Amino acid sequence: MQNITSAAELKNAIQLLEVEQAEKGQLLKEQFYLTYESLKTVNLIKSTLMEVVSSPFLIDNILGTAMGMATGYLSKKIFIGASGTILKKLLGPILKLGVTSAVAQPINTVKLLGKYVFQRFHHKK
Repeated sequence: MQNITSAAELKNAIQLLEVEQAEKGQLLKEQFYLTYESLKTVNLIKSTLMEVVSSPFLIDNILGTAMGMATGYLSKKIFIGASGTILKKLLGPILKLGVTSAVAQPINTVKLLGKYVFQRFHHKK
């Protein structure tokens, strides 16, 4: 900053500082309003839901888990049928858990398992 030597320069410097202070005050008020709006409960819920919906990894995980559970349930119903022996009823939940966890795994694991099963059956013929 320069040395002020006259009253005119002092008045000019004061006016410049007042303008700068007014601009910064206005920016501070705008930032405060934006922060206040973003912290409202409705806006917090909206932003959280938008993050969840836009996350491709979460959607993939939910779809994989749902597909695994459905496949496990169907495999248990097919294995046990309408009525099953006690042994089938004991093995049903184990089969359901195994199929569910296998299908819910990342897609590469499912592909490797499918290739392995296909090669085993194809090799026996």
